[in-house]
Amino acid sequence: MDKEVSKKDVAKAYEKYSKQFTPSPAYFANGLRAFIIGGLICTAALYVNDLLVARGISEKDAGTYVTIGIVALAQLLTGFGVFDTIAKHAGAGVIVPISGFANSMVAPAIEYKKEGLVLGVGAKLFSVAGPVLVCGITSATAVGVIYWIIGLF
Repeated sequence: MDKEVSKKDVAKAYEKYSKQFTPSPAYFANGLRAFIIGGLICTAALYVNDLLVARGISEKDAGTYVTIGIVALAQLLTGFGVFDTIAKHAGAGVIVPISGFANSMVAPAIEYKKEGLVLGVGAKLFSVAGPVLVCGITSATAVGVIYWIIGLF
């Protein structure tokens, strides 16, 4: 019993000691920075979307092109090792949109490229995206079936 008490005391003492060196996060500043940078990304995407529409591309196609552009840019920045630096300062403003999803797909693939195209890049490319895709497809199927059943009545 004494050993358990002493282990708890040591754990509490270590936690108290480590809190002295752990900086407290600036939640408001981080949230504000993420909001501003995420808003700037969305504003830039809307600007490009409007340019494409002004050139005669349909609204739907322009949105598709902008989305593909954001994904491709995030993948390139990840490949060049710049995305993590941007994400360190931008926080959720760059990670939450689809650019973060693109980064989460490419980063493991790049990390494991030395294991080969199939077992390294191919397998790790979907290590994060796979569960997301399965969840999305399953949810879409369930909603579609529910919608179909409601349509029967």
